[in-house]
Amino acid sequence: MDKKTWIIIAAIIAVFAGIIGYNIAFRSPDDSLSQIFPASEESGNLPENIDGDPNAPIIIFDYSDYQCEHCASFNNYLNQLVEEYDGKVAVVYRTFVQNYHANGTAAASAANAAAIQGYWKEYKDLLFANQNEWFYSDAATRQKQFEQYFTTVTDGKGDLTKFRADMLSDEVAAKIAFDRKLAEERNLTYTPYIDLGTTHIKETEMNANFLDIMREKINKLLENQE
Repeated sequence: MDKKTWIIIAAIIAVFAGIIGYNIAFRSPDDSLSQIFPASEESGNLPENIDGDPNAPIIIFDYSDYQCEHCASFNNYLNQLVEEYDGKVAVVYRTFVQNYHANGTAAASAANAAAIQGYWKEYKDLLFANQNEWFYSDAATRQKQFEQYFTTVTDGKGDLTKFRADMLSDEVAAKIAFDRKLAEERNLTYTPYIDLGTTHIKETEMNANFLDIMREKINKLLENQE
């Protein structure tokens, strides 16, 4: 082949290599992360925290922070969707603690400790509802508050000693780290960050019309599954 032919072949190879490289570098992580992960050693052998039926046809993924004020507001919206679409919509809650929230990790530890005894949903809702109460608490005060919340949601029937131990356990620490890893793989920088299946809910959609926007999207997905 002459020099001109080799140049053309080299150019074609470069173009294809560039396309392949682009696809590898910019492949969306949605498909791999938009699933419910089983408990594993990496997650401290603790399962995902889920509100609703884990076998629901529509799964919402909520990357959130218990000390985030906006997360508290959207928690109410997501609870409403799970209730409205009984059995058809579930929410997978993944903790993504913002570094500037001094009590965020402790709150996540408390929520996961409550989850071990089967009270995650109730505890999560009470944490958000009382966020203003513990938001600026020091460590000692915060611990007393979190223990009181546990007593409240379990109606005094929970094992408080186990709750305290689980809050400090390697398993709970691993679960929080596992959730954070999933958030970082999505390159998240803010909370709440919400995916509807493999579709990200844009910040511009997270406004006063959020519920109507979500209902429209959910209804379309359900229609397509019929």
